[in-house]
Amino acid sequence: MKNPVSRWGLLLAVLLAVTSTTSARADLAKRRNEIVEVVQKVSPAVVFIGTESEEESPFRGRRSMMEEFFGGPHQRQRQQSLGSGVIVDPNGLIITNDHVIRGASAIHVVLADGRELEAEVIGSDATNDLAVLKVSAKQPLPAAKLGTTSDLMIGETVIAIGSPLGLSKTVTSGVVSATGRTLKTDGKTYNDFIQTDAAINPGNSGGPLLNVDGDVIGINTAIIASAQGIGFAIPADKVRRIVDELTRFGKVRPAWVGLEVQQLSPRLARQLGWDRTYGVVVSDVEPGSPAEQAGVRRGDVLAEMGGSRISDAEDYISRARGYPARAAFPLILFRDGGQRTLQVTPVEFPPQLVEALMWNRLGLRVKPSRGAMVIQDVRSGSAAAEIGLAQGDFILRINNQPVAEPAAFQEALLSARGTRSVLLLVRRGRYGYNITLPF
Repeated sequence: MKNPVSRWGLLLAVLLAVTSTTSARADLAKRRNEIVEVVQKVSPAVVFIGTESEEESPFRGRRSMMEEFFGGPHQRQRQQSLGSGVIVDPNGLIITNDHVIRGASAIHVVLADGRELEAEVIGSDATNDLAVLKVSAKQPLPAAKLGTTSDLMIGETVIAIGSPLGLSKTVTSGVVSATGRTLKTDGKTYNDFIQTDAAINPGNSGGPLLNVDGDVIGINTAIIASAQGIGFAIPADKVRRIVDELTRFGKVRPAWVGLEVQQLSPRLARQLGWDRTYGVVVSDVEPGSPAEQAGVRRGDVLAEMGGSRISDAEDYISRARGYPARAAFPLILFRDGGQRTLQVTPVEFPPQLVEALMWNRLGLRVKPSRGAMVIQDVRSGSAAAEIGLAQGDFILRINNQPVAEPAAFQEALLSARGTRSVLLLVRRGRYGYNITLPF
């Protein structure tokens, strides 16, 4: 006869095991919160991006003692950078930041399952700091859904996934701290950011910022290094506009609104009856432009664009660049003591206006010649004339963009709209000169 004590002990052990397992499952279900669900849902679509680029040695032009004796090429240094990205199409379309892949000679994408694939650049745009990559795989890839930021609420929970400092699959969470933020750095203005306190570090760039539904509401792009809990993401609505342009055309087509604006001084604001600390005043409306057709007039105070306040003239110009041709936006303005809302639809910049832009702002007329643009005429009294530019000089680059043909020249010139100056690489005879002109 079996020992009854042993039998009851075995039964008790089984009951304890079952109870423990049931309790563990209940505890696991309780711990499975919305952040866990988002991470499990979206993390397979988040990728690690590694790039390689070759740069000339800083000692180029100085030959070492060994090279003096034995000869040999100048050394080239291989640079590497790390970033993140998110797959938004099962066919392998990836969104990341332009600064993650800029200047890369090779781009490696590491998927969440460990596979490494070579990526090609479909298009990139430095102005909006966005790039679209493409990888090829035998099977459809996990993809995240690009959401909207039109209903984003201050204080709502957000999750960031990426590869900060090379640590792939890193998850942080926080809240939306603010929207429509403007950031000025390296002489450039970036705007319309989502600000979040979710920890974002170098390497998070290009990764997704997600809401609790698992939708991509932003692409993480910047931090303030001297601060804690202040990170920035490009909002999804802007991402969608730019990515659509890059996917279809490989670049963002220069768009034309047809407005010139200036800062609102306190005195001018009082004269116009404007009692706010933000906004700009319209100084000119180009005839036949989308702005004129929408009903904008000289002297109007522009208060908001695309749902966010306009802080100054630079902010307006930067925001306008975030709307490609045919992408309409609402413009809230103040006129005669009342507020009005207009819908403006930018169009492609008319090529016939490029010549006028160049003549009025730079004082130059050019034509193509021998793989560059040669100066035909210089307007008397212009900055170009004062600095000594003359007929027969060749313009090789504008703001470091090669301008070997008219289309490239026009594109570089249009990209410079809204900046205070342009950098020209000019060749005269055998010599090249970098010349800065007000614009």
